Amino acid sequence: MVNWMSPEEVQKDAVAFGRFMHALLGLYIWEWFTSLDFDWQYISGKKKFRWPLIFYFLNRYCLLFALIGIAIALNVTTEVDCQGLYTFNQCFGNAAIGLASINLSLRTIAVWSQKWYVVIPLVAVILGHWSLLLHGILLKAAWVPEQGCVITETNNKLLAVTFIYTMAFDLLVLSLTAFKLLYPKTGRSRLVELIFTDGLIYFLIAFLANLLATIFMLLNLNPVMSIIANVPAAIASSIVACRVVRRLSRFTSQGPEVFHSTTQGSTLAFRSGGSAMRPKVSTKVTTSKSDGVHVQVTSDNKSYLEYDTPGQYDAAGHVLRGDTYDPEAQGISDEFKRPPY
Repeated sequence: MVNWMSPEEVQKDAVAFGRFMHALLGLYIWEWFTSLDFDWQYISGKKKFRWPLIFYFLNRYCLLFALIGIAIALNVTTEVDCQGLYTFNQCFGNAAIGLASINLSLRTIAVWSQKWYVVIPLVAVILGHWSLLLHGILLKAAWVPEQGCVITETNNKLLAVTFIYTMAFDLLVLSLTAFKLLYPKTGRSRLVELIFTDGLIYFLIAFLANLLATIFMLLNLNPVMSIIANVPAAIASSIVACRVVRRLSRFTSQGPEVFHSTTQGSTLAFRSGGSAMRPKVSTKVTTSKSDGVHVQVTSDNKSYLEYDTPGQYDAAGHVLRGDTYDPEAQGISDEFKRPPY
């Protein structure tokens, strides 16, 4: 049986931990770079910025800075302020964990159409989560010759409580989202079906990542193994939370992250609640001796902007025709196409 507390085993685990962190840094940089075009659309002003994206950007870049700080701490060869460096890493790493949960919570709030009995409890849970994350920034580190920056003291009990809380939080938003999508009060739209089949896996990944980190924390095999799953949990939660934001941003009729609700321009709601109108069509019959009978058909163009039923979308984000007329179901071309009546 392995003696996890032996100096040789701790040293071997420390080497594995360092290599693992470098691999995770490469993974996250790849994820960040491949989705950079989404960020640039808002930074350059091509798309309108909405307030929920504040948490999205903070999540992405807090984690990026934390991983860079960890890489510096693992590779530094000259004496530095290790306490300040690890405090920086802990602050940004914990912030990334909290922001990932906020991003997932915003999607859950959206599914529930911002109902107060869902929003208020989730806000209370978020505040409790952040109180634990901020209290967790209590580790101590020092410079050790020939070893570099070494963590000398940490509160494993508080870290374990924090990850258990995070795991329970993710399970809560997963359950709320799944329940609402499984038992909607109205008919399930294509968008809801997509969120259920494609989006819930993101919530599940976040939950499992934090569950793994909690298990290693509670096992407490040695100082290295206790925290080896913490960074992967933060990365997995952040990646899936940001992908949820980007994925759902494609399903809108007004903007990248606008999902219609009873309040026009809501940044959270998924379902359309506008008044149902059909295109108003009128005919005018005129006669002339030379040309005979003419029939003139006119319509109210404004009515083309509204729907009888909530929008239904395919996997590419295109609106599909339902039982009622949907003008956007037609393919867009350079030729004028008269809407069907």
